[in-house]
Amino acid sequence: MPDVRLASPQGKWILLTTVLGSSMALLDSTVVNVALPRIGRDLDADLAALQWTVNAYLLTLAGLILLGGSLGDRYGRRKVFVLGVVWFAAASLLCGLAPNAGVLVAARALQGVGGALLTPGSLALIQASFHPDDRGRAVGLWSGFGGIGAAVGPFVGGWLVDGPGWRWVFLLNVPLALVCAPIALRHVPESGDGRTHTRFDVLGAVLGALALALVTYALIEARSGSLVVAVSAVAGVAAGVAFVSVEKRRPDPMMPLGIFASRQFTAVNLVTLCVYAAFGGFFFLAALQLQVVVGWSALQAGTALLPTTALMLLFSARSGALADRIGPRVPLTVGPLLCAAGMLLMLRVGPDASYLLDVVPALLVLGTGMVLLVAPLTATVLGSVDASRAGLASGINNAAARAAGLIAVAALPLVAGMGEEAYRSPTAFDSAFGRAMVVCAGVLVVGSAVAFTTVRSLPPGCRKPECRTHGAVMAPPLEGERARGRLS
Repeated sequence: MPDVRLASPQGKWILLTTVLGSSMALLDSTVVNVALPRIGRDLDADLAALQWTVNAYLLTLAGLILLGGSLGDRYGRRKVFVLGVVWFAAASLLCGLAPNAGVLVAARALQGVGGALLTPGSLALIQASFHPDDRGRAVGLWSGFGGIGAAVGPFVGGWLVDGPGWRWVFLLNVPLALVCAPIALRHVPESGDGRTHTRFDVLGAVLGALALALVTYALIEARSGSLVVAVSAVAGVAAGVAFVSVEKRRPDPMMPLGIFASRQFTAVNLVTLCVYAAFGGFFFLAALQLQVVVGWSALQAGTALLPTTALMLLFSARSGALADRIGPRVPLTVGPLLCAAGMLLMLRVGPDASYLLDVVPALLVLGTGMVLLVAPLTATVLGSVDASRAGLASGINNAAARAAGLIAVAALPLVAGMGEEAYRSPTAFDSAFGRAMVVCAGVLVVGSAVAFTTVRSLPPGCRKPECRTHGAVMAPPLEGERARGRLS
């Protein structure tokens, strides 16, 4: 039984290294958006290259995050966590030194691999190390510090972009890793699941990632109308069908389809796809809108987006308590509608926009909607399956959210009619941004309708800290304990 006490020196070191590790991946998923205009200008990159700068990371992270958790269970969570930290730092160094957009995109894909290794292990190490009496408080502190990191991330990113330069958004991870990895090796006890003996579903992971990659490529490059794009789209769909077929037939699938027999679990994941597709598209375009159209600096744009994360950090626990009392159906119905209203209010944000009169009202409404839905969403996912499969359910939900953001960043500029050079023209970008916000709002309304018609009004009953206190806006939090007795 794990016996490390939170008040002990070892307990404090464990908390520090897990917070540092998760913060590396969490910060990179938020601060890069703020740096995109400067990256595009310095590397002479078009809009497609900026989309790939975001999506290359999301692609490998979403495709491999379930496999990353399985590797930790099999070979040791500390070992895989440290490998992920070192890998992530090496890829970050390559990002910071990238001479052109192609190298940057490739390095971002490698970063996603590191993120898939370290992200599941961060919380799992806390669950596996601390004494049961201290575990809840340790997870709460981990979630809280992670939320603070998410809140200050865009501010720090903007400061770095306007100061030392956008490359330091990535280079900052190197000293963090140099602190994190030695602490983990010295103070974190190794843990794993000794009963895990099944084979890894490498074929499933490859097919899933390939399907996402091909569909993403087809969406981003669709403006060219070439035969390669059409072939990629068809191949992507075929890879997706093959992925489902493989997962259905394998005795040890990465994503066992039987878990979707739970109507509640399936419904909440549909809501997740809608919600995080809208969030992914919004945060990708909003940072560009504030700089390209409004004319703010990267620091001003990053700081401007703080209210959403701050609201989630301050009030998510109350939202979770509310969902415990009234059930998830109302929060999951009303929350997306408020988010949709916030995105429509962003239509007021154009040239010479006022932060207090135009931007703040939109972000407060959007943040309120996020507060209402994120904690109940996580709690309902964990409550919709047997406790032994909570880790698997959380991993699937997290991967679904990241895949939704990936597809949104690829598809939204195409749907909104953004040309390759749109971000260089304030007028063209402003017009397309307005259309994109309407699309995002529509997707959120669909998510609300799905929740209203399919989610049962039963209390989710998840009182775990990771269900309550979380500041991430790009994906729901992960449950730390993996499924028992099997590879997931």
